[in-house]
Amino acid sequence: MAFIGQQGEITEYKKILIKRDLEMGVVMTVFRQKAERLTVQVIMETRQVAWTRTADKTDGVLDLFEIREIRPGRNSKDFERFKDGKDKHDENTCFTIFYGSLFVLNTLSLGADSMEEAQKWLIGLKLLREETLAAPTPVVIESWLRKQMYSVNQTKTNSISMKELKALLPLLNYKAPSSRALKDKFMEVGAKKDRLDFAQFHKLYNHIMFEQNEILDEFKKESCAFILGNTDKPDASAVLLHDFQRFLIYEQKESWASDLNQVRELMTTFIDDTMRKTNDPVFTVSEFLSFLFSKENSVWDEKFTEISNLDMNYPLSHYWINSSHNTYLTGDQLRSESSTEAYVRALHLGCRCVELDCWEGPGEPIIYHGWTRTTKIKFEDVVKAINDHAFVTSEFPVILSIEEHCPLEQQRQMARIFREVFGDKLLTEPVEQMAEQLPSPTQLKGKIILKHKKLNVEGGGVSKDFRKGQKQGDLEIWDPVDKRWNKHYCVISDDKLYYAEEYEQEEEDSKKLCSERWFHGHMKDGRQMAERLIQDYCTENGGKDGTFLVRESDTCVTGFTLSFWYGGRVQHCRIRFGPEGEHSFYYLTRNIHFPSVHALIEHYKENPLRCHDFEVRLTEAVPQSNPHLLERWFYSDLSRGQAEDYLLRIPRDGAFLIRQREGEPDSFAITFRGDGKVKHCRIQKDGNKYLLGTTTEFESLVELVSYFREKPLYRKIKLRYPVTPELVDSFSTGKDCASLYEVKAYVEPNEIAPSLPYNTVRAIYSYQAKRPDELSFSKGALIYNVSKETDDWWKGDSGGKVQFFFPANHVEEVCSNVSPETKDQAMEDNPLGELCQGVVDISKCIIQNLKNGKNGKPHVLTLQYTDQDSLHFDLAASTLEDLFEWYQVAWDITQREMSKQYNREQEIRQQEEVEKKSEVAMEMSDLVVYCQPRSKEKDRFDIYSYKEIRSFVENKTPGKSRTKDFLQYNHKALSRVYPKGQRVESSNYDPYPLWANGCHMVALNFQTADKYTQLNSALFSLNGCTGYVLQPEVMRHDSYDPQQEKKKVKYTIDVRVIAARHLPKPGRSIASPFVEIELCGHTEEKFKTTVYRDNGLNPVWKAPAEPITFTVYEPELTFMRFVVNEEDMFSDPNFLAQATFPVKGIRSGYRSVLLKNGYSENLELASLLVHINVNQAGIAEEELYSSSSQLRKKQSEFSCEPLLYDTHTNIQRSVAPRQHNHLMREFSTSRTKEKKIINSKFQS
Repeated sequence: MAFIGQQGEITEYKKILIKRDLEMGVVMTVFRQKAERLTVQVIMETRQVAWTRTADKTDGVLDLFEIREIRPGRNSKDFERFKDGKDKHDENTCFTIFYGSLFVLNTLSLGADSMEEAQKWLIGLKLLREETLAAPTPVVIESWLRKQMYSVNQTKTNSISMKELKALLPLLNYKAPSSRALKDKFMEVGAKKDRLDFAQFHKLYNHIMFEQNEILDEFKKESCAFILGNTDKPDASAVLLHDFQRFLIYEQKESWASDLNQVRELMTTFIDDTMRKTNDPVFTVSEFLSFLFSKENSVWDEKFTEISNLDMNYPLSHYWINSSHNTYLTGDQLRSESSTEAYVRALHLGCRCVELDCWEGPGEPIIYHGWTRTTKIKFEDVVKAINDHAFVTSEFPVILSIEEHCPLEQQRQMARIFREVFGDKLLTEPVEQMAEQLPSPTQLKGKIILKHKKLNVEGGGVSKDFRKGQKQGDLEIWDPVDKRWNKHYCVISDDKLYYAEEYEQEEEDSKKLCSERWFHGHMKDGRQMAERLIQDYCTENGGKDGTFLVRESDTCVTGFTLSFWYGGRVQHCRIRFGPEGEHSFYYLTRNIHFPSVHALIEHYKENPLRCHDFEVRLTEAVPQSNPHLLERWFYSDLSRGQAEDYLLRIPRDGAFLIRQREGEPDSFAITFRGDGKVKHCRIQKDGNKYLLGTTTEFESLVELVSYFREKPLYRKIKLRYPVTPELVDSFSTGKDCASLYEVKAYVEPNEIAPSLPYNTVRAIYSYQAKRPDELSFSKGALIYNVSKETDDWWKGDSGGKVQFFFPANHVEEVCSNVSPETKDQAMEDNPLGELCQGVVDISKCIIQNLKNGKNGKPHVLTLQYTDQDSLHFDLAASTLEDLFEWYQVAWDITQREMSKQYNREQEIRQQEEVEKKSEVAMEMSDLVVYCQPRSKEKDRFDIYSYKEIRSFVENKTPGKSRTKDFLQYNHKALSRVYPKGQRVESSNYDPYPLWANGCHMVALNFQTADKYTQLNSALFSLNGCTGYVLQPEVMRHDSYDPQQEKKKVKYTIDVRVIAARHLPKPGRSIASPFVEIELCGHTEEKFKTTVYRDNGLNPVWKAPAEPITFTVYEPELTFMRFVVNEEDMFSDPNFLAQATFPVKGIRSGYRSVLLKNGYSENLELASLLVHINVNQAGIAEEELYSSSSQLRKKQSEFSCEPLLYDTHTNIQRSVAPRQHNHLMREFSTSRTKEKKIINSKFQS
């Protein structure tokens, strides 16, 4: 839209008018589940966009700080629901705000009443977002405090009560003090009665932050560069102007601080009292602390973020290029959603090489991850999205890596779409016809380059994807534990059936209702009991019209009844139920339908329920009393030992029960199974709340269970299987308990090195169990996971029974202590990778087609192990045709056992035929200029063209013996590395070894926020976030020897963690944080602080005697990573925030580490305070400069001085570093094995 480009011409006066109009607000159409007319406005005090239905209630808000994009037009999914023509909003009157901190962003889609109004909002929001991001820290703190105040006091009366403050403090990650202590704080800040105005609230915040004043001890040492004044209270005058200048010059090594005017200007930024903004400003304690934690005192030197235009003129093969793998996916590689928004997100995060997996679609090409359940998107939609967003973050070239699976006709369509959509942006001719090397990023500005097979490179076509998987799709598998069918994604490959974890099944509405406060389930004497409960509740609480409850209907099995109070008596309405296609609906009146009872109740809370004589809105819910007493997972008289016995019988992680603790009426325990072990966790009743751990509160035990059905309770394990008396009884009998869920062929990563020896034995005699804890087996049966308890009796797994006894003299050993390498290979060959839950060897089964169905399913087949009669697996398909396909493939496998050689020859012939027919359309070939893939003899580097590109899977790159050849190849031509196929959960690999070998495009799964994407973000934060980083000059020489370079110590870094502020809040509990510092690169060193309990607002760690010292060998490819985790009730770490920096841009002194989310986007106010000292380890100037031009420039500056490395002001000329205490640190120069942290279970 043209008006966006005219924004630079807007006068300051017009900007003020636009912002005033946005603050006043306007009625717009908000497109959500339905299109609604709401008032949308910007709240300037809190820097938020709010949408409201009525003046006294805010429907929702979003922070300007979290806006990632403001997109004009009807260009979001929200608008797709309203294509039926009923919505009259024109393209030019609509826009969407994309916001949030996850990979898949939230959207607010709006329709203004005129194009002028939409234009005003687009310009205004962009201005306000820029102002918000640039605002100084004190301004951010003030808006943050107002935001917190208004969050608990929506009347916006500019004050907060003691009760509201007590509710607010835990939300700020701070454990609320006692009421008495809080009252004393109120008095301390001059509060009248029990309310604080904003100034007092701000003062109280300063007092709370000042409580952790051990930080100030740092500046009371004799070695301190300045004198600290009075520090008795937060508003005491502490730091004078000249003292602050000395602090900046001598402690922070800030050369600019020699200019006193600049120091004065910085100080006045942090002084909020206008009367104190004089020529000789003085910091109070609070202001000095605010400065220390602020972005103005960042550990990162921003000059390294600036673009170096001179460094953008080298051939493309001299750069690391920010690259993405399977860019279209928003989650795992198996069943996640494909989306054009994933391309937009990756491009906005700085990606310059995106991947398109192109497959034949109905009439047009589509993009998805072939042979999986990932959703499909149109190729043309992806190309349009790339065209719109390719050059938003960077003007330098974008490379499209195309994985081609389309037939010739659809390839021609692809070529046409590329030309029509990209136009002149598409590179179709060489930049220089007679060139002998690749063009530079500057020469390719604004260009889109295709990486695709070109017909004349190797004289032939491209081979089709021809996998071993003979069948894949969804099957339902009978689970005898739960007595239900679970849907799994299954793959038949290599004569085995592999299946992933079951799909999360949507809970039925009745099950969801159990967690609702107002739902009472089946009530004895339903109508009379409902009337009695409502009358009693209204008598106690004032009899407000609309007080209500919902119960199961007395007369209709599928229906419910709404009972409510109106006019002094209880009224009853039937909630009726009806089918609608594959779904069902609920209603009170036939003209308004709802997908669930919950949606119906929420509607009538907002809108009046109209009856013949009156209308009423639902107000207060009549709560159930002790709803857990109705649940089958609750036991009032079960001991800890009995609970363990119950759980040990159920061989499923996620099985659980809750029990009343013996002799303690207000104390409960949740007993559950995780990682194969039984665990207990105490639940304490505190008033009307149930407290899990120390800070996680729930209204009821039912709410607790509902919450942890959705969220992991322990590691990745959710509550899934309620241990009811019936379930325990069924397992006690030992009948029908064999389940493929128990034959877990692939274990979780944390189970790879178990304590029990993993041996396998074969029965040489049959044995019939004589006791309940013994195995029965026939001759030839295999028994797994054998542990030798005594010489005569061993334990093992067989026939669905786990660790049962058997006589040792009845068996012979087959294999013992399977090596980790064997397990790794098994995982490597598994088509589902770590998402695999189990495997069935079809070649060892007989197949039965159950014509009459089984367990309520009409289309069922059974796989029965031939050597274990008790082990069989029931599989159900959705249709008879689908069942026949699965049956046919499985039947073929069993037949193949009798004629393996014949079938192998058939498969080879079939594959040869596919390869002969494969072609590349000339129209696509003509669009390829520089990135021409080479698929044959990729490890040969004696002959190659600068126009080619070689792609390697992560674990099949050239070996160490070819490192020098590979490096020299990378000087001239391009290489791309991508994750192995077994990373179906979209995990990432370590990019460092590949960067060190000169690989240009190290493609990662951008949708996964992990250590390796954070290292990638850190590298590409250099050079203006252009997505192109010039490799060091030393790497670009033919004489470069990486092993020699890795032996030279360039400098050392001393680090101490002091404190943190404003850490993110993990779920419902208050954080117990600890910090881990890690040096990533050629060496890996780690350090971990202690855990600070129940304080994520302002924790302070007691200073160790000596700082930790890190050694840097390769500054250009070494990163310092700060990770903040919180320790949960199980002593497991949970990620809160991180910050990762290239070490060459780190500054010395007392510095603020601005924390980021998993996707390396800034978090509001979250920061660490650390002390850092960067020490030169020798004269190593040339190795540290990225180009000889920089070196020559520096030599001219020091014409008469000896050369010392001084890339940034914090690297000092100093004596050799002292030897420091390396306690709690682990160091290794080897990258071949995973490192473990001493005294810590955590691995980042």
